[in-house]
Amino acid sequence: MSLRAQNCFLAALPIVMLLQLSGCAWRNPAPAYADGGRAAATATRLVGTPYRYGGNTPKGFDCSGLVYYSYRQAGQVVPRTSTAQFSAASRIKLKDAQPGDLLFFASRRSVDHVAIYLGENKFVHAPSSGKRVSVERMTTPYYRDHFVAAGRLAKEPK
Repeated sequence: MSLRAQNCFLAALPIVMLLQLSGCAWRNPAPAYADGGRAAATATRLVGTPYRYGGNTPKGFDCSGLVYYSYRQAGQVVPRTSTAQFSAASRIKLKDAQPGDLLFFASRRSVDHVAIYLGENKFVHAPSSGKRVSVERMTTPYYRDHFVAAGRLAKEPK
């Protein structure tokens, strides 16, 4: 190895070591289980699909139908309605939410809307009649004000 190559190697070595050490110290928060991450990825691919009341296929989705379909594609069967999904999910703090966790909203007294958390304060959902599956932020005033809880669906044994 030439003297110049040795100098480049020695100069880069501390940077490489620092990156390796920081990689060991930094932990990328993985989904609580693989199905959640796969469900989030599926739902994201469905952005643009029209809203359809009672819909749970790529022809059209309502909010809980999007959750139902996305989890089914990931290999997990979940309840069909937002209230049943709310009952089935274990409550978690929003700050602990991981991709695939569910976010629940209420415009009246009870939960009437559900979304799939994507990370970085974003979620995917089927909003309402006349709209399409889309990605929103928790900082949007409507969703921030109507947020009820975050929940995690337990992986069912096969």
